[in-house]
Amino acid sequence: MFLSMVIPGPSSPRRNIDVCLRPLIDELTQLWSSRALTYDISRKQNFFMRAALMWTINDFSAYGMVSGWSMHGKLACPYCMENNKAFTLTNEGKALFFYCHCRFLPLNHRYRKNRNNFFVGRVEKNVAHPRLFGKELHDIVSEYGDIVFGLQSGKQKFPDFGLTHNWVKRSIFRELPYWKTNLLRHNLDIIHIEKNVFENIFNTVMDVKGKTKDNIKARLDLALLCNCKKMELVCDGSWVAKPRASFVLEKNAQLLVYKWLKSPRFPDEHASNISRLVNTEECRLYGMKSHDCHMFMQILMPLAFHDLLPKGIWDALTEINYFLKIYAPAS
Repeated sequence: MFLSMVIPGPSSPRRNIDVCLRPLIDELTQLWSSRALTYDISRKQNFFMRAALMWTINDFSAYGMVSGWSMHGKLACPYCMENNKAFTLTNEGKALFFYCHCRFLPLNHRYRKNRNNFFVGRVEKNVAHPRLFGKELHDIVSEYGDIVFGLQSGKQKFPDFGLTHNWVKRSIFRELPYWKTNLLRHNLDIIHIEKNVFENIFNTVMDVKGKTKDNIKARLDLALLCNCKKMELVCDGSWVAKPRASFVLEKNAQLLVYKWLKSPRFPDEHASNISRLVNTEECRLYGMKSHDCHMFMQILMPLAFHDLLPKGIWDALTEINYFLKIYAPAS
C-alpha cells in the first residue's frame, strides 16, 4: 500500500508533524507485533495481517521533518552530518558545500590536485567519512531527550545544535521496532529536486533578473575563493561592471531559446504544453510545474542550449541530463 500525505507549505507543522503521525505509528506498531484480523475478499475468508513500513518518500524539507535531522545550515547533509566541510559565504551569507565532493573521489583523481578551478591552492587529501547506518544512528539519537510538541516546541534545542549535530528531535518512526534495521528509511523525491535544479540552471544561463545565481554577491565571493580573474567585478569609483560569464547567454541567444520553446509538441498525456508558459516579449517562463521542469531537464535541455553554449558548459549540462535519465526516468 502507498500512504500519501500532503504537508501544507505556509502552515507546515515542522517538527510537530509527529503529533499528526501518532495514529499511524500506533497502527503500524499493532500490525507488526499484534497483527490484525482482516478479510480477504478473493478467498472469502479471514486472515491475520501483518504490515511494516518500508520507507518514506519526500522532498528535502519534509525529510528534515520526518527524520529529525534539520536540513538547514552547514550540517544539512544527512549523510556526512557533522563531518562535512561546508562553510558560510562571506557575502551571500549562505552555507556552501562547494568542493565537498572531492572527498568522495579516488585518491588519484585529478580534481583532488586541481589548485585553480576549485579553491585556490587547495589539495584534497582526506577521504569521505564512513556513513552511519540505522543501528548506529538509533544509539546516537537515543541519547537525546524528548521534545515537548506544541506552540513552544520551536524554541527547544538540544545542546550544541548546529555545531556538532543537527538533531531537533527523536523521530516518531524510531518507535517502530524494525526501523533501525531498515537499509533505507527516508528517500528523496527526485522530481522536486529536478525542479530546483532546473530553476537554478535555467535562470542563471538565461540571466533572469532577481533569480540568477550569478549575482554581485556571488562574484565577490568568487574573488575570495577561486582563481577566476576574468569573472571578477570591474570597479571604477562608484561604477561596477559584471563581466558576462561563459555560461550566460547573450540577449539574442536567449530570445532564440524562448522562441524555440514555443515549437516543441509532445504526445498526448506525455507532458503539458510548455509553449503556453513562454513569454517571448518579456523573455520569461511562467508557471512551470514540477513535471514541466522534469520534462525540460530530461528531454529539452540538451537541445535548447546546443550550439549556444561553449562545449564544456554544454557537456556538463548534458551529463546532468544523463544522470537524471538514469535515476529519474521520464514517465
